[in-house]
Amino acid sequence: MTVLILTSEEDVTADMVVNELHATGTPVLRLDPADLPGKAVLSADYAHGDFDGHLSVNGHVLSMGGLRSIWVRRPGEPAADAPEPSPWLTAETRQALYGMLHSAAARWMNHPRNADQARLKPWQLRLGHLSGFAVPPTVFTTAPRLARAFVEQHKEVVVKSASGPPPGEPPLALPTTLIGPDADFSAVAAGPALLQRYVPKQADIRLTCVGTRLFAARKTAEPDQIDGRYGDTGHPWEPVPVPDRIGKSVHEYVTMAGLAYAAFDFAEDEEGIWWFLECNQGGQFGFVELETGQPIAAAVADWLALQRRPDRRGPEGRH
Repeated sequence: MTVLILTSEEDVTADMVVNELHATGTPVLRLDPADLPGKAVLSADYAHGDFDGHLSVNGHVLSMGGLRSIWVRRPGEPAADAPEPSPWLTAETRQALYGMLHSAAARWMNHPRNADQARLKPWQLRLGHLSGFAVPPTVFTTAPRLARAFVEQHKEVVVKSASGPPPGEPPLALPTTLIGPDADFSAVAAGPALLQRYVPKQADIRLTCVGTRLFAARKTAEPDQIDGRYGDTGHPWEPVPVPDRIGKSVHEYVTMAGLAYAAFDFAEDEEGIWWFLECNQGGQFGFVELETGQPIAAAVADWLALQRRPDRRGPEGRH
C-alpha cells in the first residue's frame, strides 16, 4: 500500500517525511498536480458498477486500489506547468485528479473539504471559542464607525490579514500592526478589517498536532514584540510540555474541524495564559523540528503509513 504526497518538487518539509517513510519501507509516490497533464499521467475507469484508477509519475504507477493515504502538503495548481495552461484546463485537470482520489478508499491529511473550511479565519475563532481556548476579542468589519468603537473599547488593538499576503510578485509582507484610536479608519469601508485586542506576550507558542500526538514549542519574545513571524528575536524554539487544558481543547478543535494535522499559534502572556491566535491546517513544521529535535516528521510518516479504511460516513469519520 502506497502513500501519495501532493506537493511541489522543492519542498524540504515533505522531504523529511519521505525519508521517514523510506526508513520504514513504506512505498511513496510524490506528485505535483501542476505536472498534470505532461510529466504525470492519470486514468480513471468507472464501469460495470466498479471503479479503477491509476497515476503514473516518472515511470512509477500507482493503482487507486493500492492507495493507503494522501498527504495534501503544498500542491501546485493543476495543469499550471502544462504547455498551454488555461483556467479551463486547470478546472478539467482538478476534476479528473481530485475526483479520482476522492473515489479511492484512502485516508486524507487533510481532506480537501475540511481543509478549505479550516482556512477561514472567522470560523477558526468561533471553533476556538467552542473548543475552550482563550481567544482575544476580535472583530471583522467594513464599518469604520464600528472599527473605531472597538479600538476605543480595547485601547491596544492589532490589525492583521485574515487570508495572508496576496498572491503576486514580488511577494508582500503583511506584519501584524499595533494601532490606536487616532488611526484613520476610513479605509475599512474598502475591505474587511480584522481587528484584535493586543496580547502583550512573553513568548510565541507553536503547537503541532499530528493525529492524537501533540508537539509544543516556545520562543521567547522581545519586549513589545508585535509579530513573531518577522525579525529575529535572538531566542531559539524550545520544546515545552502541553498543559492538560490546552491539550483537551486542541483535540476538541481538530475533532470538530475533521483535521488529521494542524499547526496552532498562541501568544503566551505574562501570566502564562496561552491565547489562541490561529490554526493553520497546512502549517510548516520543519523549522520547529530542526530547532527542537521533536520527531514531527516521524509522527506524520507514522500516521500516513497506518493502514485503516476511512469511515465512509464522511471525510476523516466526520458526519
